[in-house]
Amino acid sequence: MGINGLEILSCFLALFAIIDVTGSIPIFLSMREKNRTIKPLKASVYSFAFLLIFLFVGEWILKLFHVDFSSFAIAGALVLLILSIEMIFGVEIFKYEADSSGGQDATMVPVVFPLIAGPGTFTTMLSMRSEYQLSNLILGIAINMVVVFVVLRYIDFVKKLLGNSGAYILRRIFGVILMAIAVRLFTANMSSLIASFQ
Repeated sequence: MGINGLEILSCFLALFAIIDVTGSIPIFLSMREKNRTIKPLKASVYSFAFLLIFLFVGEWILKLFHVDFSSFAIAGALVLLILSIEMIFGVEIFKYEADSSGGQDATMVPVVFPLIAGPGTFTTMLSMRSEYQLSNLILGIAINMVVVFVVLRYIDFVKKLLGNSGAYILRRIFGVILMAIAVRLFTANMSSLIASFQ
């Protein structure tokens, strides 16, 4: 099976929810107020490269530790569930350490990692590999990086367009979508995992 529009859309929405670039707008603005620079093109290209590398190397790592995709997908679903709870209820479960390098360029840390190409994104990608064609998943990642570039490039306009309430509502909506994806990943792979023990 080749390019599938529905799969691309599904991959895009799942990754969009987990990257949550619109929900990170206040973080980006706070960095700029502290004279930290963010380079939109560099951030999107580097994030895309890191995600692609992990997409392929991650599978090798699983094989190295003799972990099948169903097991990883279930573990990933649990991580996504926790992240969705963060987005919906506004609690902080995963804590990211602040950048202590003292540099003024915030593009690599913390924008590329962990905000865009972070543990949640890695987990989501490898979890979805058990369900989606690789080509569709890569296109979903690419479209997300375009969105990341646009948001970072036109962050003032996006903030004005969404407003505080808009960003808040969008974060909650995608939190619910992410929770639904987590439940689907869990149920779809649980039967395969149980069957492997029979």
